[in-house]
Amino acid sequence: MIDIHSHILPGVDDGAQTVEDAIGMAKLAVEEGITKIIATPHHMNGKYINKKQDIIERVSTLNHLLQNENIPLEVLPGQETRIYGELLEDLEKGDILPLNQSNYLFIELPSGHVPRYTEKLLFDVQLKGLTPVIVHPERNAEVLENPDKLLNLVKKGTLTQVTAGSITGHFGKKIQKFSMQLIEANLTHFISSDAHNTSTRSFQMRESISVLEKEFGNQVVYYFQENAELLIQGQAVYNQEPSQIKRKKFLGIF
Repeated sequence: MIDIHSHILPGVDDGAQTVEDAIGMAKLAVEEGITKIIATPHHMNGKYINKKQDIIERVSTLNHLLQNENIPLEVLPGQETRIYGELLEDLEKGDILPLNQSNYLFIELPSGHVPRYTEKLLFDVQLKGLTPVIVHPERNAEVLENPDKLLNLVKKGTLTQVTAGSITGHFGKKIQKFSMQLIEANLTHFISSDAHNTSTRSFQMRESISVLEKEFGNQVVYYFQENAELLIQGQAVYNQEPSQIKRKKFLGIF
């Protein structure tokens, strides 16, 4: 199994704080059945700055450490970049790191809204030959209230990644239900952990797969697993026609 979103690099953000933390996360990842994991430290989210070259060097160091510890996990370089106006300029400067140096680029939206310039920036990213992947849209308040905002972006070439913990109910029933709706509507293309530690924000990949199998069957599981494999190889991923989410009230809750 491949996990394309994690905070396993030690001492760079709100994920693993120490080398010991990173080793603990790596061991748990292996127990979950993960063989390859992309380290995606936060970048430009107001508190953390993790530029391309530094991440690549730190990933290399961590891989050597895991090899010495005989932990069968390969760490690949990536970055979780918060959307900001100068992103394209910093891409040109070499500060922005696509996932495993492919043509797929993680984009994080603020948790409360979708900035007005989002559609234009994601279009410009695609003009540079990159495919933007919005991380955890199911946890964005504006997307929750107006899923058509996400539908519009996906129709115009943006991909999305839902968190395993959202599928298992870790972030609450409302987000869990919305995650299922995103899957049903072909509005998401990847499931990954966004793991920060081994306790409060763990992997939950195996558990999420069980939920997906029960709700949608094996084909959906294979779809997400295949897409993760294609992504790290820099190949075109499967992308089915998205549809509008039908919103229904249940006990006063959407």
